[in-house]
Amino acid sequence: MTPATPAHSGRRTVAVLVRDGVLPMELGLVHQLFGTARSAAGEPLYDVLTCAPRPGRIRTDADFPIHAEHGLATVAAADTILVPASHETDEGLRPGGLPEELAEVLRAVAAAPGGPEGVRAAAAPRGADEARAVAAPRGAQAERGAQDVPGRRPPPVPRRIASICTGSFVLAAAGLLDGRRATTHWMSADLFARTFPSVTVDPGVLYVDEGRILTSAGEAAGIDLCLHMIRRDHGAAVAAEVARRTVVPPHREGGQAQYIQRPVESEGLTSTSGSRAWALTRLAEPLTLAELAAHDAMSVRTYSRRFREETGLTPVQWLTQRRVDRARELLEQTDHTVDRIATEAGFGTGASLRQHFQAGLGVSPGAYRSTFRGNVRQG
Repeated sequence: MTPATPAHSGRRTVAVLVRDGVLPMELGLVHQLFGTARSAAGEPLYDVLTCAPRPGRIRTDADFPIHAEHGLATVAAADTILVPASHETDEGLRPGGLPEELAEVLRAVAAAPGGPEGVRAAAAPRGADEARAVAAPRGAQAERGAQDVPGRRPPPVPRRIASICTGSFVLAAAGLLDGRRATTHWMSADLFARTFPSVTVDPGVLYVDEGRILTSAGEAAGIDLCLHMIRRDHGAAVAAEVARRTVVPPHREGGQAQYIQRPVESEGLTSTSGSRAWALTRLAEPLTLAELAAHDAMSVRTYSRRFREETGLTPVQWLTQRRVDRARELLEQTDHTVDRIATEAGFGTGASLRQHFQAGLGVSPGAYRSTFRGNVRQG
């Protein structure tokens, strides 16, 4: 099999692997999000290509088909493979149940190193033993170590494979999730766990990042996963601009609850949205739980319960995430010292900021700045 060569080799290639019964929303959101990501100079950062095991007409779960121009050669050559759901086939998959040619390509890409050599190696389907013989570093640190450096051509990066919704059944059937943590749509989580007992299923989160293998929950969680991958590739500001263009929230953590008990405020019930908006204008201040609850005229106990119902997070978790987001923006967009950024983001000291950055992102503030500074589009 000869790998397809992207038209613009400086961009990262995203192959969307569709099958009969694909959900058009999931296919479209990948194209929309990755397709609108731009560099500081306004250049597209990704080539997004629709692929199928056999190119041609593909049924959707709506009343119209799509045409997939590309086949498995393009999948084998891609930097990122995204597998949206197909409710026609996914839940019927079992271990080893994929067509062998497709399974071999997925296993080879998962095992291949980054860069042209990895592309050529993954382009030819191999047996399972040979694919597993190519050692691949696991965990988010492996990919974080290969991020873009401003002013340079993107370096070779580890290949990655991700799924949206029940697309996780495809990854599991290929053996890519064995011994890993993963998620899927909450309605399919029990079946997934029974069918693939070697996978640790977390049905309560939006997405799971295992470094080179990523899985997300149902359709809308695919948006969060795509923004997360763009953020890892090119920084928070690029991902935030993509979110702004698409009119979606710029950042929901993968560990946020997949199924929020009351996503829309019920009539007659008090929301915590007022205190959240108020807190975002005061991140530099030492906010307390009592102050947040008082702003919404609730007891601390009631406020904490309502807050988690509405956001899937505790108030402290939410506030920490927003402060990390603010620190990321300042690291990308200013020359402020780490201590000053720590103060403006509400962490108080540089040591505290470093601790939260390491815990949340796996890198230091200095390393983050050197990776992503200059990726902000001006104007």
